Amino acid sequence: MSQVNYAAMSDEELKQYFLKHREDKMALRAYLDRLGDRPREIITSVDDPDFEAKMQTAILRKMHTGTNNDLT
Repeated sequence: MSQVNYAAMSDEELKQYFLKHREDKMALRAYLDRLGDRPREIITSVDDPDFEAKMQTAILRKMHTGTNNDLT
């Protein structure tokens, strides 16, 4: 059995590979490592008086752009 080069795969290729080869635990680890390496945008904090408005704005922005930066 040949070794799979996860690092050579694009994010989308790795995602599709893992979805087709769910028994491949190394693919899952590579996928999760990539997710963990992504910087996260901090939208607000729970004690922010504008918490609800900022959350709604972020959700609407995400819905309108139709993109997801988390490989999902």
